[in-house]
Amino acid sequence: MEKLDACIRNHDKEIEKMCNFHHQGFVDAITELLKVRTDAEKLKVQVTDTNRRFQDAGKEVILHTEDIIRCRIQQRNITTVVEKLQLCLPVLEMYSKLKEQMSAKRYYSALKTMEQLENVYFPRVSQYRFCQLMIENLPKLREDIKEISMSDLKDFLESIRKHSDKIGETAMKQAQHQKTFSVSLQKQNNVKFGKNMYINHDRIPEEKNEIVLKHALEEEDENEEEVLTVQDLVDFSPVYRCLHIYSVLGDEETFENYYRKQRKKQARLVLQPQSSMHATVDGYRRYFTQIVGFFVVEDHILHVTQGLVTRAYTDELWNMALSKIIAVLRAHSSYCTDPDLVLELKNLIVIFADTLQGYGFPVNRLFDLLFEIRDQYNETLLKKWAGVFRDIFEEDNYSPIPVVNEEEYKIVISKFPFQDPDLEKQSFPKKFPMSQSVPHIYIQVKEFIYASLKFSESLHRSSTEIDDMLRKSTNLLLTRTLNSCLLNLIRKPHIGLTELVQIIINTTHLEQACKYLEDFITNITNISQETVHTTRLYGLSTFKDARHAAEEEIYTKLNQKIDEFVQLADYDWTMSEPDGRASGYLMDLINFLRSIFQVFTHLPGKVAQTACMSACQHLSTSLMQMLLDSELKQISMGAVQQFNLDVIQCELFASSEPVPGFQGDTLQLAFIDLRQLLDLFMVWDWSTYLADYGQPASKYLRVNPNTALTLLEKMKDTSKKNNIFAQFRKNDRDKQKLIETVVKQLRSLVNGMSQHT
Repeated sequence: MEKLDACIRNHDKEIEKMCNFHHQGFVDAITELLKVRTDAEKLKVQVTDTNRRFQDAGKEVILHTEDIIRCRIQQRNITTVVEKLQLCLPVLEMYSKLKEQMSAKRYYSALKTMEQLENVYFPRVSQYRFCQLMIENLPKLREDIKEISMSDLKDFLESIRKHSDKIGETAMKQAQHQKTFSVSLQKQNNVKFGKNMYINHDRIPEEKNEIVLKHALEEEDENEEEVLTVQDLVDFSPVYRCLHIYSVLGDEETFENYYRKQRKKQARLVLQPQSSMHATVDGYRRYFTQIVGFFVVEDHILHVTQGLVTRAYTDELWNMALSKIIAVLRAHSSYCTDPDLVLELKNLIVIFADTLQGYGFPVNRLFDLLFEIRDQYNETLLKKWAGVFRDIFEEDNYSPIPVVNEEEYKIVISKFPFQDPDLEKQSFPKKFPMSQSVPHIYIQVKEFIYASLKFSESLHRSSTEIDDMLRKSTNLLLTRTLNSCLLNLIRKPHIGLTELVQIIINTTHLEQACKYLEDFITNITNISQETVHTTRLYGLSTFKDARHAAEEEIYTKLNQKIDEFVQLADYDWTMSEPDGRASGYLMDLINFLRSIFQVFTHLPGKVAQTACMSACQHLSTSLMQMLLDSELKQISMGAVQQFNLDVIQCELFASSEPVPGFQGDTLQLAFIDLRQLLDLFMVWDWSTYLADYGQPASKYLRVNPNTALTLLEKMKDTSKKNNIFAQFRKNDRDKQKLIETVVKQLRSLVNGMSQHT
């Protein structure tokens, strides 16, 4: 504390020294301040006075300054407004332009205007409310544009669906005209190079070709003036517009998917045929024109747009359509029974294929289908010609064609290639060996070849292939249709022996005419018959089969006729003495056979001989069966003698050579079994028969023990009945014992044969 107090005292002393040191200065300053105060008072008065005067003068300036400030603010505001309006006015003008474009349905331009508004103008005025309203309204406008453009597209799709047939019809007509023009030029070239076409063995004159070509060229010129393109028939602007709109909107994929989806639906509708399409050619034509119209539109869209339709898409669509088309045509064409309708269908398919091939679509499968339809066409032709042949056969009188003068003779020759020097030398009137059906059938076969040729036209096939097709179809006509008609004709009950003979003659001449039919086909196709792969006509086998059938039918009917006569036989099997003459039924039968075999002179010798031999053998068999009939219980010797007279007449008939060509007694051998059997009973030469039985040189070699036993038992029963009171006479008893002895020996022979067998 003492130190602190000492320190304080020291500091106080220093302070006092310091104050004492500055005190004089302080006093001087106070003195000066006192001097200045007077001047300060004066200055204050002056300043106050000056301030008062300034305040009075500044009041008016202040008033003018405020006016100036207000004007400056207004000027700045006006400048700002002008600047903002200069920014907004283009936006408003563009938006007004957008509204006008929407009203005028210039939607693509409207979308471009929207892009400008969004990218250029709206960013400048985005802070304004009206701009926000506009920005909010643009998506709605875009949606409206999409809906409107889509509606236009739907109307377009509906329109082309309705007008597809018109588009297709126009395209097919143009393709057909182009093809006609090309064919005409080709014909002209063929004429220049000396290639001649043969029709009906006549060459088409060059002048006629030139006239046809000139006519075709004139038609082509007329058609060129009226050529309509797909753009002339359809307004594609809705598609372009809609595509551009969706491209601008960045939604091109949606548009493409929608367009393709709708077109696929339309494709399915177009490919769906009407149930009655096969009934008329118009149904097929409408079906084809709609399909062509559809793909012509797609091809146009493919080439004028970028990406809306691609080649891969059209190929896929075409392959799908082609499979459906082939299935539809295959199904509906199977109902066609009219060859003319099938031919028109083929022509439509060819035009349809050529049209679409011109637009780049592959059509090979359609031409393959045509080969299937060609087979069906041939089937319909065969059915039609079967009716034609039946009518010809029904109208034929089956008698040789008579001609009374040269004119009639030439008419027949012009219809049928018949050559016979002997007939030419004969004087009129004379007769052709064949009946009227032969030239008619020959003409109809040629007509069939023409009809078959019509289908082969425009199939883009070589002459060799066409020649092969013609020959194969003609072979079918001969081997199946004509052969079947001939066989049915031959088997008809009302066809008699005379008619059958004429049918055999007719088939012979038709067979000979086959080589002329081959020449006829060669002249049409210009393919030589010497070509390695050339198909031959099977007329030889066809008509040979028909002849064999007719021959068999002759044999059958001849035997039936013999049976009818034999059924008229009325023998008295118990007669004691014969009538002394042959039975009436047998003489009638022999007279009938003589007249029939006179007709057979026109037949080939072998046929006539076979028929004659068959008739004699059948007659011999029938007579033998009559003797051995199980219902016939008794036969007298008188009946055997009467029966022998009938057999003698048969042998006389056989020896009279009713048909030339038999050697020696060949025909008489048909009755050898009967002759030996009757001789055995007439001579009663049982000892010889039994002694020589089994020997090759036996007099009764053809007499079967069983047959002899059967007949002998019938005679034994008759002998017993007629000699019931004569059994006491020695001769009768001896004869009866002989019969019984022979019967026992015959039975032993029969039993021995059975055991040996």
